[in-house]
Amino acid sequence: MFKKILSFYTKYFAVWVILFAVVAYFFPEPFAALKDYNKHFFALTMFGIGAVLQLEDFKRIAKKPLIVFIGSSAQFTIMPLGAFVLARVFAFPPEIAVGLILTGSAPGAMASNVMSYIAKADAAYSVSLTTVSTLLCPLLTPGLTFLLARSQLDIPFVGMVIDVIYMVILPLFVGFGIRHFFREKLEKLLPIFPAISVTFIIFICSLVIALNKDYLPKVTGLILAAVVILNVYGMLAGFGVGIIFRMARSRKRALAIEIGMQNAGLGTALALEHFGEKAAMPAAVFVFICIITASAMAEIWQKTATEPVAE
Repeated sequence: MFKKILSFYTKYFAVWVILFAVVAYFFPEPFAALKDYNKHFFALTMFGIGAVLQLEDFKRIAKKPLIVFIGSSAQFTIMPLGAFVLARVFAFPPEIAVGLILTGSAPGAMASNVMSYIAKADAAYSVSLTTVSTLLCPLLTPGLTFLLARSQLDIPFVGMVIDVIYMVILPLFVGFGIRHFFREKLEKLLPIFPAISVTFIIFICSLVIALNKDYLPKVTGLILAAVVILNVYGMLAGFGVGIIFRMARSRKRALAIEIGMQNAGLGTALALEHFGEKAAMPAAVFVFICIITASAMAEIWQKTATEPVAE
C-alpha cells in the first residue's frame, strides 16, 4: 500500500507542482522563509536520484558510446542555442534572458526516464543520456551560460561550477554509493528516494513563485510562450536528430523526450543563487511545462508499437 502511494505521488509530479505553485502564490511567506536552504534542498533531490542509479546504468553507456555521444551533443547544442535565440526574439530583460539560457543549458531531467518508459521509448538509452549529461553539466551548464549570456549579465562561472558540483555530482554519487554498497538493506526503501526528489523539486518551484508573487502578472504570459516554444522545439529537434541518424523509432522517441525535458530544477536553483528571483522564473515555468507535454506525448506514443532495438 505504501509503495502504491509513493508511486502515485511520483507519477503525478506535474499536478503537485501546479497545486503547490497556487498555494505559494496565495501564501508565499512559509516558502520564502526557506530561501537560504535552496541549494541544500536541490542536493537532497540529486541524492534521491543517485540512490536509484545502478552500476548497470554506467555499463550501458560504455556499450553504446556513439549513440550516447550523439544524444549528449544534441542535448547541449539544441536547447542552449534555442534558448539564446528565443531570449533575443522576445527581447527579454537581462535577468529573464539569462534564466532562459540557463534553463536551456541544463542537463536532461531524470523524469525523462520515466516518460520514456511510459512512451514505449528506449528507456535504457534515456537513462544513459541523462546520466552522461548530468556528469557533464558541472562544466557545460555554467560554460554555455557564460558563452551565451555574458553580454546580458556578469556570469560567475567558477561559482556556478562549484555549486553544480555541490548540488549535483557529490550527492548523486553519495546516493549511488549508498545504493551500491547497501543494496539489500535499502531494497524496501528504494521507492522513497524518487519521492524525495519530487518533493524538493516541488518546493523549489513553489519558492520561485512565492518570491515572484508581485512580478508574476507582468511577465508570465511572455515567459510561458517562450518556454512552451523552447520545450516543443527541443522535442521536435530531438526526434529530428533521431531521423537523421536513422535510429529505431523507440530511440527517436527517447531522444525527443530527453532533449525536450531539461533539469530545470537545477536551473532554478542556480538562478536563485547567482542571479535573483526573476532569473529563476523561466526555469520554474519550464519544470511543469515539460512534464505536461512529455506526459501528453507518452500517452499518445504508448498506444503505438515500436520496433525492437538491436543491442
